[in-house]
Amino acid sequence: MAWPLAARAQQADRMRRVGVLEARAADDREGQARLAAFLQGLQELGWTDGRSVRIDYRWAAADTDRSRIYAAELVALAPDVILASASQSTAALLQITRTVPIVFVNVVDPVGAGFVARLARPGGNATGFTPFEYSLSGKWLELLKEIAPNLTRIAILRDPAIATGIGQFAAIQAMASPSLGVELSPIDVRDGGKIERDIVALARESNGGLIVTASSGAVALRELIITLAARHRLPAVYPFRYFVTSGGLISYGPDPTDQFRRAAGYVDRILKGEKAADLPVQSPTKYELAINLKTAKALGLTMPPSLLARADQVIE
Repeated sequence: MAWPLAARAQQADRMRRVGVLEARAADDREGQARLAAFLQGLQELGWTDGRSVRIDYRWAAADTDRSRIYAAELVALAPDVILASASQSTAALLQITRTVPIVFVNVVDPVGAGFVARLARPGGNATGFTPFEYSLSGKWLELLKEIAPNLTRIAILRDPAIATGIGQFAAIQAMASPSLGVELSPIDVRDGGKIERDIVALARESNGGLIVTASSGAVALRELIITLAARHRLPAVYPFRYFVTSGGLISYGPDPTDQFRRAAGYVDRILKGEKAADLPVQSPTKYELAINLKTAKALGLTMPPSLLARADQVIE
């Protein structure tokens, strides 16, 4: 009679193992801040790295091949659960395992990508947090036209290799009614040299602007994209606030760091015996609007007072 109790106590006391596959580079400050929030969340729930849990990190630096290699390495370590950042990391892991629990963050369309069967009841070994509904992508077009009404040509930076890139582009196209008077064209976010050539071509004519959709590639190349937009005096809207704090003009989207903090709760529940299949995919509860007035001034733009009043952060 005592043996089952002793066995359960030994199971509860053993060191648990958590893998982390981060889509960013190891020296990326935003990535470090997100993982710090994740670790803080775990600690608040009673898990301490090196004591009650061992955490193995891999940083893919937006490289698809590296994501596959690191995914295989993490699965081989037989973790109790893996935290996956973005679609690229999640896809790489699910190609290797359908048994190890996965908690993803910042995956725009987990159903369309085939990661889960349904948002309310995922049904497989993955669940997590999604930052956008596709309909939100149309808001970027509205904001860009609000701050620069004369725009007639807008390039959309997207990753065509993932479902989110295709879906966001389609949602923006659906918003581009004839009354807006804009011509949309895609720029594939794969290679920095090609992005620069396409943006230079866009800037050869007047009244051009940029919409940067959410993807690992855009995040990895954000400094280049922001620099090119400034150099060629192109109004641009971005999916996350840290683009604006790095010099971008305006952003509208969720706080990605909050998703990592909330992901700690799902990791905790899985470590305590719950199944990923039963944990619903969650959406953000708030979206942030950030504006960089210094960048607006450099572009010769005057922000509408109504827009400034709605902003969560204004950088002077």
